[in-house]
Amino acid sequence: MAKPARKASAIGSSGRRIADRAVANTFENYPPPLCAKLKMLRAIIFDVAAATDGVGVIEETLKWNQPSYLTTETGSGSTIRIGMVKSKQPQYAVYFHCQTELVGTFRELYPKTFKFEGNRAIVFDLIDRVPERELRHCIGLALTYHLRKRKPAKKR
Repeated sequence: MAKPARKASAIGSSGRRIADRAVANTFENYPPPLCAKLKMLRAIIFDVAAATDGVGVIEETLKWNQPSYLTTETGSGSTIRIGMVKSKQPQYAVYFHCQTELVGTFRELYPKTFKFEGNRAIVFDLIDRVPERELRHCIGLALTYHLRKRKPAKKR
């Protein structure tokens, strides 16, 4: 007998509606503590995008079965994904395009602030306090990557 579909949440933690049904279902399928952490990351991404000149409207979709955030309107930035770290539960991460130098830049700026996974992610344990100011800076750098990829990043 097939499992009944879980009802998708239409609202994320920021109060911003999750328009894509598949994205909403993905959030709802995470365990509640992880879902809350990922919705917090989602809210930060949208907040930073709204406060950053040149970013424009963020498109929320699924890539590799993870909520993903693209600067489709302006092309200003590199895709950001969020999700559970499959190999090291209960961890979650903010993923960046591995062929950019974003994570290397973050590692130089914040070597003791974050845990990193190679050149593709900032990783958090479920019990970690997220250093929000520094994470906002990293997200801002990713959302403006194509606008400033040849300019050096500065620590805030």
